[in-house]
Amino acid sequence: MPGLRQSGLSTMTEARLRAGLWASAVVRHANQSGHPAMVLRRGDADAGGILAVLLGRDGRLSVLAQTRAPDGSPAWIRGTGPDPVDQAAADAYVARQVGRDPDLWVLEFDAPDLTPPFEATLL
Repeated sequence: MPGLRQSGLSTMTEARLRAGLWASAVVRHANQSGHPAMVLRRGDADAGGILAVLLGRDGRLSVLAQTRAPDGSPAWIRGTGPDPVDQAAADAYVARQVGRDPDLWVLEFDAPDLTPPFEATLL
């Protein structure tokens, strides 16, 4: 369809890595790199979204949620806000998100400085 091509849209969707495969690979890589990680909740293996719970050295946490940047590229937002939160606040955020989307994966990473141990564009 010429109209789609001219407008910059494509008739094919962008290929995405399956959620289960990405989750497994990133947890394995983090563990091998000295950042203990685990799957707290399994979501839909093909198309589930992912929450990444980052556990800081002082016990405070930050929860990252998958999103898209304005240009359509994969990105992450700090779902619990810009400042670290306590365990109860992180758990409440995760529970709300899972309540809205039962296909979500929840991963936890030991991240002393609250920096994700995987490649991530933070918005």
